[in-house]
Amino acid sequence: MAHEVQAVVARERGAPVVVETIHVPDPGPGEVTVAVAACGVCHTDLHYRQGAIGEDFPYLLGHEAAGTVEAVGEGVTNVVPGDSVVLAWRAPCGRCRSCRRGRPWYCFDSANATQAMTLADGTALAPALGIGAFAERTLVAAGQAVKVDPAARPEAAGLIGCGVMAGFGAAVHTGGVDLGDSVAVIGCGGVGSAALAGAALRGARRIIAVDIDQSKLDRALHFGATHTINATEADPVEIIRELTGGFGADVVIDAVGRPETYRQAFFARDHAGTLVQVGVPDPTMTVELPLIELFGRGGALKSSWYGDCLPTRDFPVLVDLYLRGRFDLDAFVSETVGIDGVERAFEKMERGEVLRSVVVL
Repeated sequence: MAHEVQAVVARERGAPVVVETIHVPDPGPGEVTVAVAACGVCHTDLHYRQGAIGEDFPYLLGHEAAGTVEAVGEGVTNVVPGDSVVLAWRAPCGRCRSCRRGRPWYCFDSANATQAMTLADGTALAPALGIGAFAERTLVAAGQAVKVDPAARPEAAGLIGCGVMAGFGAAVHTGGVDLGDSVAVIGCGGVGSAALAGAALRGARRIIAVDIDQSKLDRALHFGATHTINATEADPVEIIRELTGGFGADVVIDAVGRPETYRQAFFARDHAGTLVQVGVPDPTMTVELPLIELFGRGGALKSSWYGDCLPTRDFPVLVDLYLRGRFDLDAFVSETVGIDGVERAFEKMERGEVLRSVVVL
């Protein structure tokens, strides 16, 4: 039996989102329904609305969510009704060539629900990142529902499902930040702030935050930055080198995803240093670098997919760190809004006024 719930839908490219009734089916084999408690408003949702990710309109937006398992389908054993969960947009299949090689964080066949959620007229919805959580209830593959400690506030815990995990993992997993390292993070929005926090938790000695917004730089100090650089006032490459004995940082994380920030990250590395790109670029963007520099500087240029995380391993750990007071997830929550506040939240995001607006359902 389908359940009627209110949800945020992007019906066509560039048009304002609308709140309307959708139908969510009971879970089938390998599926669960989740009563959504809170869902962060992420840049990826805006990209869907703008048509920058695909043309599979109408989209059911929202993917950075926490809630409670309401029902489970046949064969589901990892969660039961009543469990508190954070939703993951990557659920390793266990069968693809990457999973078989022991690299499930690169899974090439991530699981999603088989059944479709629909508009009232039966039109199938495309859920953002296979989740669609700007809704009172959503349907996902069981592997996407990761059980966490119910003591965590869902407004904070849900952010682990995307932006926080992407940034934290970019530093900890992809960048391999270690005790005593020097780290620079370019772009101090939600993802970059999480990267700063991850570097701090790993024991980095010098953590340099770079942005063009002074308010974000001031906030970066709370997340673990030891130094800040306003890129409108100074060349970040030069200052990063000055702060690292003239050498450059061991790990530089580009949390913006633009050609100019990628080049800054490349040249701000120490020899044999690591560049991690976690900011999502526009598909039309290209970057040009001198080939002799690629050869001569050595090191590693890495892209970070979802922070190279394993949700079943990492989500509960981050929630535990939060509950122990070691990882301030609450500081990422700039405001809470109702389900009708998503369009205004997009506007605030584009103006750089928030780390995260969170929809509370």
